[in-house]
Amino acid sequence: MSTPDSVCGHAFQTFSFCAAAGRQRLFASAALSQQLAPPAAAASPVSQFKLANGLTVIVKPDRRAPTAVHMLWVRVGSMDEVDGASGVAHVLEHMMFKGTDKLQPGEFSRRVAALGGRENAFTSMDYTGYYQQVPANRLGDVMALEANRFAHSRYSDEEFAKELEVVKEERRSRTEDNPRALMFEQLRATTFIASPYRRPVIGWMGDLESLTAQDARAFFQRWYTPANAAVVVVGDVDPQQVLALAKQHYGGIKTHAVPTRKPRPEPEQRGLRRIDVKAPAEQALVALAFRVPQMTSLQPSPDNDDALALTVLSAVLDGYSGARLDRALTQGPDRVADSASAGNGLLGRGPQTFSLVGVPAAGKTAAQVEAALREQVARIAKEGVSEAELNRVKTQWVASEVYKRDSVMGQAQELGHYWIQGLPLDADAQLIERLRGVTAAQVQAVAQKYFGDDQLTVATLLPQPRDPNARPRVAPLDARH
Repeated sequence: MSTPDSVCGHAFQTFSFCAAAGRQRLFASAALSQQLAPPAAAASPVSQFKLANGLTVIVKPDRRAPTAVHMLWVRVGSMDEVDGASGVAHVLEHMMFKGTDKLQPGEFSRRVAALGGRENAFTSMDYTGYYQQVPANRLGDVMALEANRFAHSRYSDEEFAKELEVVKEERRSRTEDNPRALMFEQLRATTFIASPYRRPVIGWMGDLESLTAQDARAFFQRWYTPANAAVVVVGDVDPQQVLALAKQHYGGIKTHAVPTRKPRPEPEQRGLRRIDVKAPAEQALVALAFRVPQMTSLQPSPDNDDALALTVLSAVLDGYSGARLDRALTQGPDRVADSASAGNGLLGRGPQTFSLVGVPAAGKTAAQVEAALREQVARIAKEGVSEAELNRVKTQWVASEVYKRDSVMGQAQELGHYWIQGLPLDADAQLIERLRGVTAAQVQAVAQKYFGDDQLTVATLLPQPRDPNARPRVAPLDARH
């Protein structure tokens, strides 16, 4: 499985590709903001434990159905790779399905299916995750399976070489033959010059060509330790019983200290960067990436406050049907775009961006769309936003918090994401309160502050004629994503 910035990453991040979820919006649909139904169930308390070997265990009961989601999160992703070995985090995720000291290749998935469950995995820049959803009474069985491969992943060099070809074909079909994905990959590589975020999660093809089984094994030995991992369980479970199962299956795994991560700060940008990407395509595309601060904690600070205000700004522009970008760019006889969107990278272990993206309408140019996108931000910088707009997007945030409880998988994903970022268990509630406090003046202030040329990188897709003899690639059926 893949997630935006993963190969399924994080709803708060931009420039990603996600096979299963697609582009996620930060806010719920407009309909939810009009009539808030009562919650299907009150939010259950969340428990967190730490085993003696350093493994974190997070449990949230949800007893509406006899099912449970079990997720293993490892705080390692593509940003922890080194140059020359890009893609190793993602390739290792594939190899985790290829055998252990007790299981043959593919046997893990067959056993989960036999339990009546479903399973997959995902890699992003910030983390790697593995999950199973099973009947609640089979939780101990999948814990035993996951703990075994977390501690005893085994595969031959031949199995690695075979799976590496699957990943390379995945890159060809999902990036190299996808003009938009190719453009966003090059935009990210241009936006960041020092941060490891400049590398694609799936890896550069040149690095994949030289990647070895020993590279993956060394990455596993370095980062896959209980001190760098968390088990998240949500469903029809009792926290103390889950803790007992975790101690039974994970408690005996040997641990070592998490390697020290050196800071790799991104240098100050000193002028506009612009790239053109030529690829076979039907339509042009333009994407603008502005360097902005990320939220590093829930505590008030200039950067944290601005990151929240930028998130609200993105919702004012593109948080609901008929929002500003939709009305101004894609509607009416003088429309300049077939589609237009905005997004803000609120959370992440590395630097974040605010994105504006547009597809020119027939007869319009990418330059016209770029100007129209920037004009909408400039209007807010000059005129501000109305209280009605602000209240609408805040109401949608609350609506999304209510309706997300309908998915045990979504709840587990959120808890895992917050753990990766070092946020508290009640981060969702605290985040709502922080967003509710964002004022119209703050939104106008960030619109004035962060959208100059010196913080901007622009990528334009220049459509090229398609080869009439080219046959479209199909992602390998046995690809993990």
